[in-house]
This record gives sequence, C-alpha cells and structure tokens, in this order.
Amino acid sequence: QVQLVESGGGLVQAGGSLRLSCGASGRTISTYAMGWFRQAPGKERELVAAISWRGYSTYFADSVKGRFTISRDNAKNTVYLQMNSLKPEDTAVYYCAAFTSVGGASWGQGTQVTVSS
Repeated sequence: QVQLVESGGGLVQAGGSLRLSCGASGRTISTYAMGWFRQAPGKERELVAAISWRGYSTYFADSVKGRFTISRDNAKNTVYLQMNSLKPEDTAVYYCAAFTSVGGASWGQGTQVTVSS
C-alpha cells in the first residue's frame, strides 16, 4: 500500500504561483500513473492533471491548461504540480492520487490552496 502526503499549499494572491509536492512512502510509485485532483466547497472532486508512469504523457483540465504543469521524480518518489497565474477559482483542496489499478487509487489527505483576489 502506498501512502501519499501533499505539501506546498497555502494562501497566494491572484496571479501568483505555488508548487505542490506529493511524497510517497510504503512502496515505489514509479509504476503508477499519478494525478492531482481538487475539490472546492460545494463542488465535486475534479481531475486537474495527470502524468504517466514514465512521465512521457500528461493530461490537463481545460481550466488549467497553460498555467499548471505536472512532473515527477521517480527517484525521489515524488510528484509535483506547478501552478502559475493562479486565479480565485483555483481555490480548493488539492489531492494527490496514485492510480494503483484499473478503477482504483490511493489518495493523500489533501492540501488547501487559497487564491485571494
């Protein structure tokens, strides 16, 4: 079982940047695709970005394309989400997920990102 811990969230002004990190323990994540989700109050959890196990393929939600990048360092067992040009609508709890099987995932506890206008 892989355990995930997110860090790097916080309060930032609109237009600013944050870098989220997701550290894994318990086993290597090098064979898993990884993703970042977010959930704003009163809204469903949505997939923001994902990266294949080798990092060759990435996915971004339309709402973050051109502003967010996802990367991974399998040697450090860590996945990153670089968030630039942040907007108030990016405010949410951000969760890291490891896609461990078809339809299955391991989740972190989340980190709060608040963007002030």
